[in-house]
Amino acid sequence: MKDEIWQRDEIDSPCVKICVIHPGAGVCVGCNRTLEEIAGWSAMGELRRAEVMAELPGRAALLRRRRGGRTARGQAEQASGP
Repeated sequence: MKDEIWQRDEIDSPCVKICVIHPGAGVCVGCNRTLEEIAGWSAMGELRRAEVMAELPGRAALLRRRRGGRTARGQAEQASGP
């Protein structure tokens, strides 16, 4: 998301203003950054920001994994049989 007030000539923040840290993965469910990366973003150089941005798509897969819910329970019941 872009805020016109905060436009600068640097790599945009990946923040989408959904700031919740996933307890298992340790990354924000909105932008996929770690707490350390979020806190240090303004102090990071352009090269380090670019490195973090390149890593984010791979982290998204960590959050897409589902525990299973009803589907997993149904599969477990079928596997165990009557």
